[in-house]
Amino acid sequence: MVGEGRQRIDKWLFFSRAVKSRSLAAKVVVAGRVRINRDKAAQASDLVKPGDVLTITLEGRILVWKVLNCGARRGPADEARLLYEDMSPAPTPKGEAVPDAIPALREAGSGRPTKRERRQTDRLLGDD
Repeated sequence: MVGEGRQRIDKWLFFSRAVKSRSLAAKVVVAGRVRINRDKAAQASDLVKPGDVLTITLEGRILVWKVLNCGARRGPADEARLLYEDMSPAPTPKGEAVPDAIPALREAGSGRPTKRERRQTDRLLGDD
């Protein structure tokens, strides 16, 4: 049935503490948010083995994990960290611009007029 050293992706995600429940793990896989070696996992019954690279999209984060072992149970977090190697890129600090972001197209002050500027033009035109 299950090959030696292989495990269902939903069980592995649950044991590695990527998700809170096995049914949630199955939903994440069916929704297409998990890739195994760059191929979308189609079913919760797809198998993973040590050496596979998983790309998981959860809550706006992208996790890239290399499978090191198959899990036997959902244990403590220290035990779960032994199942994978985290290869995710470091997140950008908040407030820091992305290096390839497009700069603003307008010059400062050339946008919509401020409330003060609108009042001044109304007074000059005599529109009280």
